[in-house]
Amino acid sequence: MGKKQLNVRVDESTAEMARERAEAQGISMNQYIERLVQQDMGETGRAFVDAAAQFMKEYETAFVAEFGDADEAARGARR
Repeated sequence: MGKKQLNVRVDESTAEMARERAEAQGISMNQYIERLVQQDMGETGRAFVDAAAQFMKEYETAFVAEFGDADEAARGARR
């Protein structure tokens, strides 16, 4: 996968903190920022899946009443 250049503006103290964190981890500033974004996406993805699971748990009865049991429908489609 190719790389895309991004230009961002942050205040001086934020830039310095990012430089220090990257240096402490022994990685470049680019790698540090890339990891932060990837971690954020992972956390967002997990939060979405957790919320979707909770939603389905809360509304499962309503879905079954409206659309029927998915497992039962799948078994019927295989016959």
